[in-house]
Amino acid sequence: MQYRQEYAEPETQLIAAQQPSEPTKKARTKRPRWQKVALITFVVLALLAGGGMIAGGLYFRSINSGIERVDAFDGVPEAERPQVGESAKGAMNIMILGSDSRDPESDSGSRTDTIILAHLPKDRSSAQLISIPRDTWVNVPKSSNGRGGKDAKINASFAWGGVPLMVQTVEKFTGVRVDHVTMVDFAGFKEIVDALGGIEIDVEKGFTSNYALSSNRTFNKGRQTMDGATALDYARERHAFADGDFARIRHQQQVIKAILDKAASGGTLANPAKLNSFVKATADAVAVDKSLNLLDLASEMRDLRSGNLTFLTSPTKGTGMIGTESVVLADKERAARVFGAVRNDNVPEILSAAK
Repeated sequence: MQYRQEYAEPETQLIAAQQPSEPTKKARTKRPRWQKVALITFVVLALLAGGGMIAGGLYFRSINSGIERVDAFDGVPEAERPQVGESAKGAMNIMILGSDSRDPESDSGSRTDTIILAHLPKDRSSAQLISIPRDTWVNVPKSSNGRGGKDAKINASFAWGGVPLMVQTVEKFTGVRVDHVTMVDFAGFKEIVDALGGIEIDVEKGFTSNYALSSNRTFNKGRQTMDGATALDYARERHAFADGDFARIRHQQQVIKAILDKAASGGTLANPAKLNSFVKATADAVAVDKSLNLLDLASEMRDLRSGNLTFLTSPTKGTGMIGTESVVLADKERAARVFGAVRNDNVPEILSAAK
């Protein structure tokens, strides 16, 4: 991964899976220990997906200590950050940033190709993942290094001031306070999908990818099983579609949901070897902010399933030209309703406003 980050020293090594002992009558409804860990790993992946994925080690003691950490809020002025109202206390908002380090046309060292604001309501019964198109024209605040302070595409903030300026920019655009940050290298999709033994995707429209891993790849309309390389090509392509990045966002969301469904299936949860490969692959693709405690979060969200996740896109008026730049024009009125509902932790309003 090519992010500015600090590495946490592992406190423990991964330990071998142990078969659960015969449960007592009182404990018969409880899941075996390894399966609890499997479901928690899946939950953490679900929450930080979308676009984005995250996992730690296979067992509790290595999850927090074995992943990369980034100083996401360094220099972000507290006085300028959105405040949390009474109605939203206990809710959580996680900004997911993604790039593709193996995309031939991606400048992933200085840009972030995917921006998602994931809202976790205080009852932790669901999650709403709102994609913000990378070319959305916004005002970028001035960073501590003096860059920014002007209107630009939203992903320019990462190039000018790293994660902290991206936090400031997203907070200014949405009015939503970012509690945590996770960063994902989507090139890791290939290894993750292969670790799961492939995923099922319903291709909405046939096309040929010009940025396939090996050569041009043709996708036929309809449901099909994809291995890692195929799924990555599918999630990466945008030039084959009239709506470009919007199509790529939809396909990334499809791939994420398919990964979640496969990860939660009995074939994965009941196979410790496959599960371990899946977790190791996801661990290689992620970094999180210093304060995010995956164990606490996963414990809170242990009952979440992919069916409780809703993928949305920040409302826009389509694309246009500003000067010489092709940009995405935000629908400010509708976006204000969506993110206002996020600020108030009003899930029904989030869903209705985003339609």
